[in-house]
Amino acid sequence: MAKGYWVSVYRSISDPDKLAAYNELARPAVAAGGGRVFVRGGRVVAHDDGIAERVVLIEFDSFEQAVATHASEAYQQALLALSDGVERDFRITEGL
Repeated sequence: MAKGYWVSVYRSISDPDKLAAYNELARPAVAAGGGRVFVRGGRVVAHDDGIAERVVLIEFDSFEQAVATHASEAYQQALLALSDGVERDFRITEGL
């Protein structure tokens, strides 16, 4: 079965407090869904039209598990805390 991944590339962080509140709620929601964080923040070198801002990569055992975790009530509460605190490109993608 192909793994599922959450890929978040942040364009800007306008409210670090909202991001911190989101992180407090998102961590247990992701863990409950079986997600494993591979990348969270750290150094970034951007190329082409990329932006050297925060990047997050989370692996799940399946694409379906990744989608279900995003739809979970716990993660939806995290998104409410984040609201307009960041601008990001968030995708759920299937791995090889």
